[in-house]
Amino acid sequence: MPACPHVHGSASARTDVAAAMEAAERRCAVAGERWTPSRRRTYELLLQADSPVKAYDLISSYAHDGEPAAKPPTIYRALEFLTAQGLVHRIESLNAFLACGSNPHGRSTEFLICDCCGRVEELGVGMDEAVFPAASARGFTPSRMVLEVHGACVDCSSGQPN
Repeated sequence: MPACPHVHGSASARTDVAAAMEAAERRCAVAGERWTPSRRRTYELLLQADSPVKAYDLISSYAHDGEPAAKPPTIYRALEFLTAQGLVHRIESLNAFLACGSNPHGRSTEFLICDCCGRVEELGVGMDEAVFPAASARGFTPSRMVLEVHGACVDCSSGQPN
C-alpha cells in the first residue's frame, strides 16, 4: 500500500472496547461456546486496531503484562473461532482481519477499502437481498457473500487532512 500523503484520525468507530468485549462474551455464552483467554485477547487487539490486522501482527502484539507472545496456531485458531461466531471479518484481498462492526448476523458483508491510507469501512447495504435470490433462481444455494471495493476514501480523494 503506498504511503498516504496526509494525516488521518482514527478510523475506528468501536470506541467502547470494554462494552464490545462484554457483548462478545455474552454472545459466546448464549451459543454455548467458551470465551478463552486467547480468543478474548485476539478480539481485544482487533477492537483496538484502527485498520485490518494481519495474523502475524497480532502475534507480535499479543504479549502484555509479562505474558509471552502467542504461537501462530493459537492466533489462527482464535481468528477461526471469532470469524465463525460473526465477531471478526477476514478481508481476503488484504489477508487481514477486522472486528465486526454493524453486521454481526448478516450473510453478506460489503467493505470499502482505501488503497491510499488503508481505511476499511463496512458498507452495510445488504447486497444479499439482491444476490441471494438471483443465485437461488439459478439453483445455487448461497451461504455467505463478501464484497470488497477498493479505491480512495473521501479524505484521500480530496487530499484534505482528516
